[in-house]
Amino acid sequence: MKKRRLATMDVQTLLGRVRAGEADRAIARAMQISRTTVKKYRTWFAAEGFVTCDPMPTLSELHERLQAIFGDSNPPQNQSSIASYRDEIQRWLEQGLRPRIIFQKLNVRPGFTASESAVYRLCQKVKASQPPEVFVRLETAPGQVAQVDFGEVRALFDPATQTLRRAWAFTMVLAWSRHQFVEFVFDQSLRTWLLCHQHAFEFFGGAPKRIVLDNLKAAIIRAYTRDHDVEVTRAYAECAEHYGFLIDPCLPAHPRHKGKVERGGVRYVQQSFVPLLEPNTSIGEANVQVRQWVLAKAGLRTHGTTHQVPLTRFAQTEQAALLPLPRTAYDPAVWKPVKLHRDGHVVFEKAFYSVPCRFVGQILWLRAGLREIRLFSSGFQLITTHPRATQAGERLTQLDHLPPEKIRGLTASRDLCRAEAQDIGPATTQVITELLESRPVDKMRTALRVLHLADTYTPVRLEAACARGVAFGDVSLVTLKRILAEGLDVLTLPLPIPPRNESFVFVRPPEELAQAVSGGAPWN
Repeated sequence: MKKRRLATMDVQTLLGRVRAGEADRAIARAMQISRTTVKKYRTWFAAEGFVTCDPMPTLSELHERLQAIFGDSNPPQNQSSIASYRDEIQRWLEQGLRPRIIFQKLNVRPGFTASESAVYRLCQKVKASQPPEVFVRLETAPGQVAQVDFGEVRALFDPATQTLRRAWAFTMVLAWSRHQFVEFVFDQSLRTWLLCHQHAFEFFGGAPKRIVLDNLKAAIIRAYTRDHDVEVTRAYAECAEHYGFLIDPCLPAHPRHKGKVERGGVRYVQQSFVPLLEPNTSIGEANVQVRQWVLAKAGLRTHGTTHQVPLTRFAQTEQAALLPLPRTAYDPAVWKPVKLHRDGHVVFEKAFYSVPCRFVGQILWLRAGLREIRLFSSGFQLITTHPRATQAGERLTQLDHLPPEKIRGLTASRDLCRAEAQDIGPATTQVITELLESRPVDKMRTALRVLHLADTYTPVRLEAACARGVAFGDVSLVTLKRILAEGLDVLTLPLPIPPRNESFVFVRPPEELAQAVSGGAPWN
């Protein structure tokens, strides 16, 4: 083996990959070294018996063997190649970047040959050379603060889908007493987030004055930056106003700002309760069990920081300091911008809701609660309210939202046409009846257009026009429109022809007709 030396820790990493059965190409790609180097070290490992020995050689043993071959004259190559980046790596560490990200940023630069493990070791040395950061533990008065967070747990059974699904534990910890609320859920959506808050407040019998949370999407639109203030979702802000608490998001990449729920809440649940669940436990049963566990186990333990019992501290002091709950629970709402389409409806969760037609083409704000849908203008002025649809495809329409000329066609029926015609008069009733009974062509639309003439003119004139059409035996739509347009409806109708007498009587006797036919008396 040529005298090309890797750092001892890199050699140990390479040996571990060789013992795991990885190919030379995969090892070379992962460690950013050539396959030739990997092959030579693999041969050396085999000659030394390191591949099959048990246990694997320690770092000190490898270092001794490498020193016997290379001596101390050549320092490890990776260390010398990475040292020039120390200052830059220190700045990145101060900005919160992790070693893996730092390696990825350096690895794209021409001439950079160090391995990821070399970058990791230098990062550790830089951190060790810095004075330790001092943290101050914040303790708050009873009822002032609660911290909330989601933590992933094992899959739970979903009765709705009859499958095991990925689940999370929503945890809210009261900062003073350390009493907590836990609920298992299948998603981290806004609706779930708001319902969990409601359930937690009902469990505690009150709400804290401030909630510390992470920058999750359900609550925070934009986190704190140097140039921008925090921006929360409208629904979460509405929830905070309803219960009276303040929203206090952590700074980005500062989870220690909510350490009470990170360690004493989510992690405590993951380590102390989740292993107790039986396989295939349903989410409903898991929530029943965790509620009992919180009250019987977690709430009655002696807390490692306060050295007191959380449930006792809560019951004796903190519960009375919480904000009283409103008379009605918050209706968890989702806010969403929607466009009013040309049919006069907006679409939300595959259901349709009508809005006054004057807003067609505009972007409106939709507030979807559990029981009702509210629609607001761009200036957040309430426009209309609907009950929430119970199934996809449902269409909720208020007739006064539609153009007046469209309402007649939407609500028309044969019975309504006859009733409207009877209100106008007998002649109109006769005309509409003939149109509706026409066969084989359906003349329902023609009947509607005839009745619409009463809006263009007047019901009295339409009745007169229909009477004139009946009198002359022509009640077509074209004729009725011409009668009204030319004002013929005001003319006097002709007298009706008297009915014929069906009993016939001869003026002359039949004998006289017979004589005239036979050449007798003349016929005149």
